[in-house]
Amino acid sequence: MRSLPIIATALLAATAPAFAMADPHAGHGDHGAHGAAPEGAIAAAVAAPTRTPANVARDAARHPTETLAFFGVKPGDTIIELWPGGGWYTEILAPLTQSGGGTLYAAAPWERGLNTIRKWQEAKPDAYGAVKLAEFPATGAGPKVPDGSADVVLTFRNVHNWRFGGMDKTAEAFQQIYAMLKPGGVLGVVDHRLPEAMDSALEEKSGYMKRSSIVAFAEAAGFKLAGESEVNANPRDTHDYEKGVWSLPPTLTNKDVDREKYVAIGESDRMTLKFVKPAS
Repeated sequence: MRSLPIIATALLAATAPAFAMADPHAGHGDHGAHGAAPEGAIAAAVAAPTRTPANVARDAARHPTETLAFFGVKPGDTIIELWPGGGWYTEILAPLTQSGGGTLYAAAPWERGLNTIRKWQEAKPDAYGAVKLAEFPATGAGPKVPDGSADVVLTFRNVHNWRFGGMDKTAEAFQQIYAMLKPGGVLGVVDHRLPEAMDSALEEKSGYMKRSSIVAFAEAAGFKLAGESEVNANPRDTHDYEKGVWSLPPTLTNKDVDREKYVAIGESDRMTLKFVKPAS
């Protein structure tokens, strides 16, 4: 989900040590019964005929099969997709969980953050009627994801949106995610990567986040970093655009100004981080 930036006043100073890169095809390691991801089932969901052709065209930039396999997603899981926005990943996660008897929650600000999913449920109940809707962050305005119910929580290009609301809001979001997960459950994060050497103040307005910032928020909530993948990296991204990440596809906020340059760069350079809620 890409929203327009809201300026925040606080900066995040916390840092975290570097971790070795993990194979994007690896399973959860010591994640116990949750096990490694069945890529065949994920690939079948990516190929679902209910997907929007315009979204399918972006698979080459977003690597959904490899990304979900890296996070260890399984068809029988209870999966929480946070802030689904236009539903790019929902189009994949809905048939995936439907195929294996799993459960999919779409969780977002109540109710506007779920408007697209609601419309889909009305128009295509066979495909999306089983998706459960919840409020996130939970304020009491709508139903919440039950504590300790989720096998996997996924968030794609959203942590920067929480960061625009300030460090306290971001910390609260990670705390609520931690509460949703079962012991041993996985949090999968994909977001626009700000190089560590660049000014942290850019996190407040550019749409990019430092890896160290996200790791610090997650670890403060109790998570352990279990692995990371470069499957969504883009070395052509220079991370330094006047109008932030929205200069790049698919937003192309500059419209026809330097359009060919931004299209040639492609979608943003993204980190792909896998966190685990400790089993005890």
